[in-house]
Amino acid sequence: MLNYGKKIVKFRIPIFIISLLLLIPAAIGYINTKVNYDILYYLPDSIETMQGQDILEEQFGTGAYSMFICEGMDTKDVAALKEKMEKVDHVEKIIWYDSLMDIRIPMEMLPKKAKDLFNSDDSTMMFIIFDTTTSASETMDAIKEIRQLAGTQCFLSGMSAIVTDTKELSDQEVVIYVVIAVLLSTLVLAIAMDSFFIPVVFLLGIGMAIVYNLGTNVVKGEISYITKALTAVLQLGVTMDYSIFLWHSYQEQLEVMEDHKDAMAHAIAKTVKAVVGSSTTTVAGFIALCFMSFTLGLDLGVVMAKGVIIGVICTVTVLPSMILIFDKPLAKTKHRPFLPTMDKLSDLITRHYKLFAVLLVLLIAPAYYCQTHANVYYALDETLPKTLPSIMANTKLQEEYNLGAMHMLLVDSTMSSKEIREMSDEMEQVDGVKGVYGLETLLGSRIPDDMIPKKLRETLENDNYKLMLVNNEYKVASDEVNEQITQLNEILKRYDPTGMLVGEAPCTKDLITITDKDFRVVNTVSILAVFLIIVFVFKSWSLPFILVATIEFAIFINLGIPYLTGTELPFIASIVIGTIQLGATVDYAILMTSRYELERGSGKSKKESIQIAHRASVKSIIVSALSFFAATFGVGLYSNIDMISSLCMLMARGAIISMIVVLCVLPSMFMMFDKWICFSSKNFRRGKNHEQK
Repeated sequence: MLNYGKKIVKFRIPIFIISLLLLIPAAIGYINTKVNYDILYYLPDSIETMQGQDILEEQFGTGAYSMFICEGMDTKDVAALKEKMEKVDHVEKIIWYDSLMDIRIPMEMLPKKAKDLFNSDDSTMMFIIFDTTTSASETMDAIKEIRQLAGTQCFLSGMSAIVTDTKELSDQEVVIYVVIAVLLSTLVLAIAMDSFFIPVVFLLGIGMAIVYNLGTNVVKGEISYITKALTAVLQLGVTMDYSIFLWHSYQEQLEVMEDHKDAMAHAIAKTVKAVVGSSTTTVAGFIALCFMSFTLGLDLGVVMAKGVIIGVICTVTVLPSMILIFDKPLAKTKHRPFLPTMDKLSDLITRHYKLFAVLLVLLIAPAYYCQTHANVYYALDETLPKTLPSIMANTKLQEEYNLGAMHMLLVDSTMSSKEIREMSDEMEQVDGVKGVYGLETLLGSRIPDDMIPKKLRETLENDNYKLMLVNNEYKVASDEVNEQITQLNEILKRYDPTGMLVGEAPCTKDLITITDKDFRVVNTVSILAVFLIIVFVFKSWSLPFILVATIEFAIFINLGIPYLTGTELPFIASIVIGTIQLGATVDYAILMTSRYELERGSGKSKKESIQIAHRASVKSIIVSALSFFAATFGVGLYSNIDMISSLCMLMARGAIISMIVVLCVLPSMFMMFDKWICFSSKNFRRGKNHEQK
């Protein structure tokens, strides 16, 4: 590795120039990477609800749909507005009462069921169908145009409206996330490091790695808005350690070498080994997300694993080049680190190891209980501010029409009118169902078949399927609506085994089932992957159990706090935070263990080895945890999107909790299990016959 280091030093100027030039294609790639704002898009294609969505789009031209409410408007004005909206690009059709009969006929002439569907007090409702998908840019453009036409008396609800508002809010905030993370990280590094200018160099190097990562996402075609929002912040937090490793190694080499170039070459050689080993657990944690059936995990996992690898490459190529190029400013801005020595803290912790062991025993079971009983929510509109237009519209639907999410039924076109009416009557007895609407039920049996408007028939029937709507008063993701969907599916399958119940609520019910399984899979895969990496790194069968158990204890505490505070977490946070915290912070434990291994293997006693290991690693662990905390905490406070805010707050808190647990609990584990560690670990055997106390 020394030859590699010498080559990096020799070609530092060309490397720096090339790194700057690579920002151009990376920026172009970033600009051309599409962003998906629809979380339900990431459900597996194989499930029935997603197959039903495809049928709606392919056979009925029904992609996205929205409910549109007009308040205090005359019927003729509503009709005029409807006519304008029908001319908006990608609005396929709008179902209103004039879809059933001529507008000149009074609305009171409609069957009561149809009249109640479209009206409530002084407001009327339309059902807008788009020919593009929920998160398509064309749909969002259409939503914006409809809002401009509608004015303040009208409200547009539904997933497409939520996605549109999510996009606008996310796009406004994402740049601010980066600014906050950079400012707070700079503050922490300026305090913790020995140069005021080195934070700038670190952030420039990591910034390049982030741009490269975001630019290469163009190969994927698109990423989720959550991935886009978190990538820069998360990559900054988890890869900052590598820059700190290089700088500390460089400073150590300068103490024994006068030539800065030789010192950097040796520092690079040492850093390559350190960061490759350290980054492996982090990459493994992100790769574990790729095993989720809910493919948002695959999206985030691939991008972040790639980001860590790019971060490592930049740390041993671009960063050393920049440090040498800016060597004079770095030297001029050197100062004494503001962090005090931690020797007394180390002595206190190692001296009272039995106390921390008792705390571990007392707290691990309650922490696990709290973690498993924390409340999780799945309703996507709950992640957004209540003042957004789509959320206000959903509230209107709930309050004025007592209407939750609308379901759609796809039934075989050969089903008789009698069977459909019987099925509809049975479904309307299910709790929360306000009405089931199709051609047979909407107009009633008194309307002759040849008098049904052709456009309405084409909207609700084709050669293969009949489309029906189910009005529901329960909120998406509630226990009540999930039970309702189960009962509706049972009725549907009795009448038509090939029938499908689709819509936002059925998709969300599938999301709950799938992500519950994903949580177990991701946890198992991440723990197994990190366990095997530790086995390989330390050639030990005992240390993987101890290190993984230590970080898992920290994760239990982190995810258990919301239970104690009564805080509900977005579902994605409960799935991904465990594997991110494990992969990113197990490095703290590995750092201390590496020094413990070195000292114990050289023949020092148990107590002396642990004290030295703790003293040597405490400051590095604190700086690492604080830099991760700084990169995520500010974003968590600022973001108005709860899914992003909760993830960042959990990561920030998790870094601090892991730091405390590693510094306080891990030495206790070493003290108690030293004999077992020495017996089961290859590099400890030299010390196993030495003094144990």
